[in-house]
Amino acid sequence: MHDSDSVWEFAIADRIAFGNGSVEELGARLAGRSVSTLLLVTDEGLLEAGVVDAVRESIPTAIEVSVFDGVEPDPDLEVYEAALEAADAAEPDAVVGVGGGSSIDVAKVTGSLAGTDRELLEYVAPPIGDGASVPESGTTVVAVPTTAGTGSESSPAAVVSLPERELKVGISSRHLYPDLAVVDPLLTASLPPAVTAASGMDALTHAIESYTTRRYDAKPEPDHPDERPDYGGRTELTDLYAEKAIELIGSNLRRAVNNGNDLEARRNMALGSLLAGVAFTNAGLGATHALAYPVAGENHTPHGVTVAALLPAVMRYNASTAFDRYRTIAQLLGENLEGVSDREAGDRAAAAVEALADDVGIPSGLRDLGVEEGDVPRLAEKTEEIQRLLVGNPRRVDREALEEILESAY
Repeated sequence: MHDSDSVWEFAIADRIAFGNGSVEELGARLAGRSVSTLLLVTDEGLLEAGVVDAVRESIPTAIEVSVFDGVEPDPDLEVYEAALEAADAAEPDAVVGVGGGSSIDVAKVTGSLAGTDRELLEYVAPPIGDGASVPESGTTVVAVPTTAGTGSESSPAAVVSLPERELKVGISSRHLYPDLAVVDPLLTASLPPAVTAASGMDALTHAIESYTTRRYDAKPEPDHPDERPDYGGRTELTDLYAEKAIELIGSNLRRAVNNGNDLEARRNMALGSLLAGVAFTNAGLGATHALAYPVAGENHTPHGVTVAALLPAVMRYNASTAFDRYRTIAQLLGENLEGVSDREAGDRAAAAVEALADDVGIPSGLRDLGVEEGDVPRLAEKTEEIQRLLVGNPRRVDREALEEILESAY
């Protein structure tokens, strides 16, 4: 079947409100959905910093608001279970997640699973869980991101940390798409430089991986459920989102990190992150994210920092299968490729990512994240189990290839 004959689907959050001051309209949007009780899911830091106040001020007094502020970075089972208990007590019509990807992930799961009897891990794909289907819920779920990077506001997935196994796993379902995403760039203006940098590199990784992931006419049907990809492969539409995201992030991340009050840069980063999120939740990801799960799980490193350390090595490994894609990426990141060969263009793309990460203060390799050379075989073995991500990688990867990438990223 040729590309022109292929059939693909495209999914997104039910509604997206984007722009400076868009959070001020949240109350009216909730009223339009007949919401009378609401659970606001966030973390203590945002609550104390007053960021949550900007959201609460937009909510009419007629709506009863409860707050769960127990979200922590890389939330584990205890955090999710505590949020579900808060929902059982409040019995909300709507759950609003305010914060980074962690708060939004917890809010999505809470809105979907409150009142169910199953254990949370049953919804995780094998071999960790049973891969149970997430039920459709009547609870309205709203995502209000305060970072520009995770894409959780446009994603049908949530990440759960399992520190006792030194692992992160995901729950994925179309029922985890938020009913409404309110993306107000002004909420990101107070982000410290390090968080701005890490979340921005995460968004760039989403864009680059979705732009270079495999393109297939239908999802493969492997023998094991966990080998089935989360999403459907890149399409003409996801390419448009990814290309614009790469351009926006590449030309604005340095500005946002070095001057948090540069509202134009903040707006462009928020838009780039949103577009990258839409792209990867439809096209899928690849080896960078697969490798990041065990690396971050063992070394407790921020996700954005982890993928930034891995991405250049993965790009160099993959470039030989998609020279045209990596040439375009290099150009979108500002590289002049006149007279440059395809092979060198692929290296230029990876070098441009390295330069961007270095300019915004991200560690340049796995060594700086605490990874030791002796860890490589074990990390490769753990990564090989995450076939739902590896199956979308443009170049085939086996244990030996994963070790090669890790050693290159070291």
